[in-house]
Amino acid sequence: MIKIGSTIVSLDIIERQFVCNLPRCKGMCCVYGQSGAPLEDAEVDILKKIFPQIKPYMTSEGIDVVERTGVFDTDFDNDKVTPLVGNSEDCVYCFKKNGVANCAIEKAFVKGEINFRKPLSCHLYPIRITKYKDFDAVICHNWDICNVALILGKRKQIPLYIFLKEPLIRKYGEKWYEQLCEAANLYKKSIVENKTKPTNEN
Repeated sequence: MIKIGSTIVSLDIIERQFVCNLPRCKGMCCVYGQSGAPLEDAEVDILKKIFPQIKPYMTSEGIDVVERTGVFDTDFDNDKVTPLVGNSEDCVYCFKKNGVANCAIEKAFVKGEINFRKPLSCHLYPIRITKYKDFDAVICHNWDICNVALILGKRKQIPLYIFLKEPLIRKYGEKWYEQLCEAANLYKKSIVENKTKPTNEN
């Protein structure tokens, strides 16, 4: 683990190579799961304001859920999450195109209709953040549907923290991210040095 400010970062974030492979995984992280994507309180307020802009890109089933129950739900831990459609595992803000799950929120963002890209938990995935009293634990969630992203990341030689630069800066700021990069470089350097360090034979 690496300590940066009030965060504890798992070494997986540095060591793991990862690049989303949407054509292969079909965006299943927007579909599978026991509950919706985690939401921050401020994001709930944002979703309430921008719902008219994202509504045109949602499915009729998703729209019906939001109009009946609201823009968020609560999970087993009573945390705020995006609602799901009926008894399915589909996020209400998800729509499918050519068999690939897409985000209605991000669609409106890309079209320049809103300035909120999508919930931070979605933007950061597979990084998950657990808040404790004195620090945040920044860890990597393991899910077999992301195996194709691990394969592509290894092929392209792109570490997870580099692939998720934008959402990490969105969460913790540029200074924090610069410190993460410095820590990652020092860690990698130490690994190389330990591998090349001669052993004493007595």
